[in-house]
Amino acid sequence: MSQLTTLDVAQWHRPLDPAVTTNATRELEAGNVLFLPHLKFTLTDAEQRFLSPAWSDGKAKNVSYDPLAAQIRHTSAEGADRQQLAAMMARFAQQARELVSSLCPGYAQHLRWGLTSFRPVETRGRASSRRKDDTRVHVDAFASRPNQGLRILRVFCNVNPRGEPRVWELGEPFNAVAQRFRDCVAPQWPGSAWLIERLRITKGRRSAYDHIMLNLHDKSKLDDAYQQSTPKTRVEFPAQSTWIVFTDRVMHAALAGQFLLEQTVYLPVAAMQDERCAPLRILEQIYQRQLA
Repeated sequence: MSQLTTLDVAQWHRPLDPAVTTNATRELEAGNVLFLPHLKFTLTDAEQRFLSPAWSDGKAKNVSYDPLAAQIRHTSAEGADRQQLAAMMARFAQQARELVSSLCPGYAQHLRWGLTSFRPVETRGRASSRRKDDTRVHVDAFASRPNQGLRILRVFCNVNPRGEPRVWELGEPFNAVAQRFRDCVAPQWPGSAWLIERLRITKGRRSAYDHIMLNLHDKSKLDDAYQQSTPKTRVEFPAQSTWIVFTDRVMHAALAGQFLLEQTVYLPVAAMQDERCAPLRILEQIYQRQLA
């Protein structure tokens, strides 16, 4: 089972002792969650108004910001409000990346930007299909954005103004999940990756790795018996706390909570401290072939 590794870090960017960073990187890559209970993201007085579900456009669960394009989507905000919400998310994106670079300095030169998310809507009770239901334990894999083996590293910060926690469940080790569903993963159709890229269903080519990971995501979510029987540990992340996790390896579910900031960064497997911990390498051992 994944565990929490608690770190007494209260600043988003500062040099840390090499022993601390080596251990933090090792724990993260081993499938544990780095929990920083004293690290909060401070909103300005003007930004406090964004702590309302009214800023969602109602079509997506997240307000989304692209740090590379400096573009914000899925928000009802317009004009100056839109610009200020984007600026808040851009500031969080930068601080989150600096935090990862401080805790895992070996990653710093290899990190690639993913999207920034602001989640102003309550998770509990949100209508969703089983495949999209994040209250069911899963590993992250993206249907439209293949990553061809890149690690998915995410920084979360609970900015709830009412002191309410973000409630998660952590599931069984990745190796066990991969073995459990191995025989349920149908072979990838020859030429299918080329076709769905050409039709712009995916942004990039879906590798054999992406195909397997997407199947692990979907089949674990759709299997009611698995969801009921698999061991799970409940974790509550308090308001004004931060946590970091490789969500492509750690089985997780978000049960409840409102007002969350999240930053995704991607990391090449070769930049890891121990790349044997990567899902890509674990799956290549299981399937006995190169997958990306």
